[in-house]
Amino acid sequence: MITLLDGGMGQELIARSGDAPTPLWATQVMIDHPGLVQAIHADYFAAGATVATTNTYALHHDRLVGSGAEGRFAALHRQALTEARAARDKAGRGRIAGSIGPLGASYRADVGPDHATATRLYAEVARILAPHTDVILGETIASLAQARALLEGALPTGRPVWLSVTVDDGDGRRLRSGEAVADLAAIARDGASAVLANCSAPEAMEAALQSLSAAGLPFGCYANGFQQITDEFLKDRPTVDALHARPEMVPELYADFAEHWAGQGATIIGGCCETTPAHIAAIARRLTDRGYALT
Repeated sequence: MITLLDGGMGQELIARSGDAPTPLWATQVMIDHPGLVQAIHADYFAAGATVATTNTYALHHDRLVGSGAEGRFAALHRQALTEARAARDKAGRGRIAGSIGPLGASYRADVGPDHATATRLYAEVARILAPHTDVILGETIASLAQARALLEGALPTGRPVWLSVTVDDGDGRRLRSGEAVADLAAIARDGASAVLANCSAPEAMEAALQSLSAAGLPFGCYANGFQQITDEFLKDRPTVDALHARPEMVPELYADFAEHWAGQGATIIGGCCETTPAHIAAIARRLTDRGYALT
């Protein structure tokens, strides 16, 4: 049995809107184009995804500072949740994963608040998401400290919590912080329901999965289609035009990776940035052809 996640949302929003990227990324597109998030969720369900991941990854107070949308924190979460639920209800099936991205910035372990503050901020988001979702999905976790804070913040909601880390593109045994992925196991056993790796190169996932399996929990991954995480993107308040897609990462090639991950025992598989409904459809076809049931 494979849980088939959806693919990228933020990059798909940018591509479909035709708008120039801003530091608010997917949030800005959701503000400017109501209904587009729902349409993308619908396309992922049609492609075979069994989970819709909410467009709430970048909805943190620190991301909204200076944007003019500071007072819309709760309302933007409600909009993202409403669009995900509408797509799920129309599809008549599937679960909703409430996405929580990292505080401070993606891929960086050197920014962000202290543990108590981070836990409180993650808890605030989790409380908004929990009543309307089936699982809380902490995404692109770059360090063990981020994992601890997110888990502590989200567990009190009573929803299952999936921890998903981002790993070094050249060495999937290491988090972006340089810490060992295998060391996530001790943290995850304190209450996580699954462990994953995301938003890293597909080639890094084999080693990441080997390390994640040590937790003794359901595990999986969903890779990105970026050429690399550039130094320009790691600066403060970046925009996604600093990142570029890999032209060779077509749906069938990505499905090759997904088939291999399933062979390693991964039971949660999907796509991250620069993957599309076509990538998810290719995974669905490949895995069902190989005898896997999608749930």
